Amino acid sequence: MSNKYVFHPKNFLLIALGCAIYAFGFVIFKMPNQIADSGMSGVALILHALFGINPTITGYLINLPLIILGAKLFGRNAVIYTLHGTVMLYLFIWLWQLSGIAVDLQGDNTIIAILAGVTAGLGGGLVFRFGGTMGGSDIIARALEDKLGIPLGKSLLGIDVIVMLLSLTYVSIPKMTYALIASFIYSQVVNIVERGGYSVREMMVITDQPDAISQQIMQVLGRGVTYFQGKGAYSGKDKQVLYIILNPNEVRDAKRIVTTTDPQAFLSVSNVEEVVSPEFVIKRSKYRQVT
Repeated sequence: MSNKYVFHPKNFLLIALGCAIYAFGFVIFKMPNQIADSGMSGVALILHALFGINPTITGYLINLPLIILGAKLFGRNAVIYTLHGTVMLYLFIWLWQLSGIAVDLQGDNTIIAILAGVTAGLGGGLVFRFGGTMGGSDIIARALEDKLGIPLGKSLLGIDVIVMLLSLTYVSIPKMTYALIASFIYSQVVNIVERGGYSVREMMVITDQPDAISQQIMQVLGRGVTYFQGKGAYSGKDKQVLYIILNPNEVRDAKRIVTTTDPQAFLSVSNVEEVVSPEFVIKRSKYRQVT
């Protein structure tokens, strides 16, 4: 596998934009209102609150050595994007502090937490969508996974819990609830932005009427159908399994087609994170409602 680096100016610009948005929320909402954060940015907030150390200094001192460590674990592209994201994040944190911008929300911690979560999610989602990271705990987690075999998800959760507990040195427990609200909103917005609002469903149908159902799905909804060969473990009978990708608003009509054609059919519907295919588009120009 080639490890050759390919420069994509668009990715670099959008990662920088994401870092700018994230840094805006960090400086304008989290720092002045003592809204705790997780990961290495949370450590930067702790050191700022307790010792007055500028988060930009802390961010570079902590993250740049981690990126050197990460160079042994990640490919060249990942390291370059991580270095770019880290440098941009803490540069923008410094610039937003110099800007002197302040948003007066009259101490409404709920609104502050919501805005902190939304801005962080918008920024983080852009960074992740275009292949970047902002350094920090994900590098530590990858190292723990590589050296000690600790699963990545558990390491990340453990680091975040430790940082949040340490944050109680400068925030009260009631105030910590607002940090949790911001963190929850952040996770939801990141998922939406990273997928670009992408939302589709997959439907699997086990039926004795595969041809009749697939013909209606193709004619009425304009969706393709793939056949899999299945076999019942109990009955020993061969079954056709239909696999269909749909818009959320097409699921109801697809279910009606299946249950009307074969009331005994087995049907399951689940969410799909992403579909990569030149033949699939989220919206169809020709769509007829089932009556």
